[in-house]
Amino acid sequence: MQTIDLVVIAVYLAASAWLGLRLSGRQRNVRDYFLGSRQLPWWAVCLSVVATETSALTVISVPGVAYLGDITFLQVAIGYLIGRVAVAFLLLPRYYRGEMTTAYAYLGLRFGRGMQSTASVTFLFTRVLADGVRLFAAAIPMKIILDSLGAGVSYFAIVAVMGTVTIVYTLVGGIRAVVWVDVLQMGLYCVGGAVALTVITGSLDVNFLAVAADAGKTRFLDLTSNPVSAPYATVTAVLGGALLSTASHGADQIVVQRLLSCRSLRDAQKAVVVSGLVVFLQFALFLTLGLALYSYFRGATVDQLGLNNSDELFPVFVVEAMPPGLAGLLLAGVIAAAMSTLSSSLSALSSSTMADLYEQFSHRRLSDAQALRLSRLFTLGWGLVFIAAAALFTGTDSPVVELGLSVAGLTYGGLLGAFLLGLWVRRARQADAVVAFTVAVATMSWLFLFQPGLIGFTWYTAIGTGIVLGLGHLLSRRHPEDSPAADAGTPEDVGAPDREPDRSGEETT
Repeated sequence: MQTIDLVVIAVYLAASAWLGLRLSGRQRNVRDYFLGSRQLPWWAVCLSVVATETSALTVISVPGVAYLGDITFLQVAIGYLIGRVAVAFLLLPRYYRGEMTTAYAYLGLRFGRGMQSTASVTFLFTRVLADGVRLFAAAIPMKIILDSLGAGVSYFAIVAVMGTVTIVYTLVGGIRAVVWVDVLQMGLYCVGGAVALTVITGSLDVNFLAVAADAGKTRFLDLTSNPVSAPYATVTAVLGGALLSTASHGADQIVVQRLLSCRSLRDAQKAVVVSGLVVFLQFALFLTLGLALYSYFRGATVDQLGLNNSDELFPVFVVEAMPPGLAGLLLAGVIAAAMSTLSSSLSALSSSTMADLYEQFSHRRLSDAQALRLSRLFTLGWGLVFIAAAALFTGTDSPVVELGLSVAGLTYGGLLGAFLLGLWVRRARQADAVVAFTVAVATMSWLFLFQPGLIGFTWYTAIGTGIVLGLGHLLSRRHPEDSPAADAGTPEDVGAPDREPDRSGEETT
């Protein structure tokens, strides 16, 4: 690594902030700030969705997954595509039927504001933890670089710099700035991955694909592993990926906010489905990069290379082998992936705090200017929380991509189950939904904290969804079929802005 690489990274950070502010336009009210006045083109939203979910985890950790194992991780992407099709035709029509700002407004219409706020608070807490992992992942290669140059900079200092730059353009420009910077950032890290693959193949005197095939690393389907404990067994990966994608793209505000910023329902459907195809290609690129690294390092183990874990494989290659300037560009791509996720989370958390909590429980009426100013304060506050959360992750023995997906999976099942309970179980009331949701999240947290490895992380969403649907249906049987509450949330009517929500059991939260 040379000084020019650090210059490239510094220029990128400055350019990102400038571009975000330049393209953000004027924010007049909360609708402009959180939804871009619903005037964003579908292709930009599509790429922004991909950049948001990809994060630094894909760039850093996925190559290591292929290096240590094989490419069965790609099966998860097939499930992702299936899940997005379900989101496009099952959930998005409900969101576009009313003037909703957040995904959890649907739960407020169907059950009441108690369930809406419960889901929102859970989302806020989980997003902080999951994206704290992602922000920490981006700091890994930067620390390796700076250590190689003799600069003893801490993880916290690196996280603070990235976080501050992201906060600036997100706070001022809102969702419009976030989406357009995401488009730039996605292009940057994809180009960086392709350049790295070209450099590796040019330095090898063997066919890395043939070497990987001989080592059994080109296996795509896994039909023999235990589907309960192996996260990439075919049935587990596809089904788990489908449910995870349905939850993350249909019940997670970080993605739903983008889809609600499209010009029409049809545009939103195109954006979410096409994003599944793009993600598949991205996974394929970075898994192939991992196979190439296997030949580059001659199949050495992580311990033999003197590394802490597989997440350091790709960063070490960048430091040791990438030409000056290109190394800085590639690392800027890693930072870009982290910043795109962080900016998306800041906007999503701010919008959920404003719409699902403040507006639901505050009796104060704000002007457009006051609401916009408060929303920006929420953005700033969550930005500082993210920096603190990322500082908690100072190391892990597992690939961070799996850790990030595991943390997200703790609540994704509960959230998706609550949405499906509202759609499919007419008798379900707010108390039923809240109890079932709480049991699901508590169960998944227990599995994650006290039974790690017992069940593959790709099952987390499925288990949580099943608990909410099963327990919610059982509890709803206490209510008579002709109960007035049963009419509050029929699949045909939920989402209409003039529908009164079911307030029964609201005191439970």
